[in-house]
Amino acid sequence: MKHPRRTVLRLAMGAVALPALPRLVSAQAYPSRPVRIIVAVPPGGPIDMSARLIGQWLSERLGQPFIIENRAGAASNIGTEAVVRAPADGYTLLLAFAASAINAALFDNLNYNFIRDIAPVASINHIPLILEAHPAFPVRTAGELIAYAKTNPGKVNIATPGTGTAPHVAAELFRMMTGVDIVTVRYRGTAPALIDLLSGQVQVMFDAVPTSIEHIRTNRLRALAVATRTRLEVLPDVPTVADSVPGYEAAGWCGLCAPRNTPRDIVELLNREVNAALADPKIKARLDDLGATPFAGSPGDFAGFIAAETEKWSKVIKFANIKPD
Repeated sequence: MKHPRRTVLRLAMGAVALPALPRLVSAQAYPSRPVRIIVAVPPGGPIDMSARLIGQWLSERLGQPFIIENRAGAASNIGTEAVVRAPADGYTLLLAFAASAINAALFDNLNYNFIRDIAPVASINHIPLILEAHPAFPVRTAGELIAYAKTNPGKVNIATPGTGTAPHVAAELFRMMTGVDIVTVRYRGTAPALIDLLSGQVQVMFDAVPTSIEHIRTNRLRALAVATRTRLEVLPDVPTVADSVPGYEAAGWCGLCAPRNTPRDIVELLNREVNAALADPKIKARLDDLGATPFAGSPGDFAGFIAAETEKWSKVIKFANIKPD
């Protein structure tokens, strides 16, 4: 039986379109029930608040609850492993952050490989770090800190809020790039580190802008430099570390990830929605309140960023011989 040429072409085009149909249906059906976002830190703080901000946006846009579930412990590895072991169906997501890349080099015995076992979905924000000092400490810039430390080796103490945290590796990167002899003092959390910095027990510290900015505005701490590539709108008069140490950059960050093999259409749907959130003026204003900056991009962009962060901090961890507590 012969078919007219037009009929054959129509049938062929239909056959080409058929393989895409299940993916389209999947994207339209998702989500059909509540979605969990695992956050591997305690409630409160810029990472948790970023998750809640994006979760609320996704709930409103996609018509299902995106429930924040805090699973802190083991330097974020407990929460991360829970997502790695979850079904790859888009209903269990991870709020990844700087520790996700740092831990890959810090721990030798993880039960997962972050780059292999996690699918990057969407970057959300950068959480800038700031190099700050007690007001009585006689330096006002990162350059002056370097000069002071070189003439007073081993006499400057830099507080860090815990082994392998973003401020800790930022401090070690500073030591690695400048060659200064500064003593790293490790605390268990940001609060005790800040208490000792505010009292003058230690002289300097890298900290997330959201937790230190009010101390800086009230002159209880002195901002020496921001660790971002460019100056920050919230602290426009504060120079960058890179002004004194060319190429220096360190920041916290967070983004959504999913288990490996999560359907691509679900990943792309979530990526589009997160990017739409980051373009929304109200969301941008909320992030600004947190001291964070939007960090939009594709899943591929986020994957490349995570790989680069993992390689960067691996070098720093080896240089400083950092071991998990």
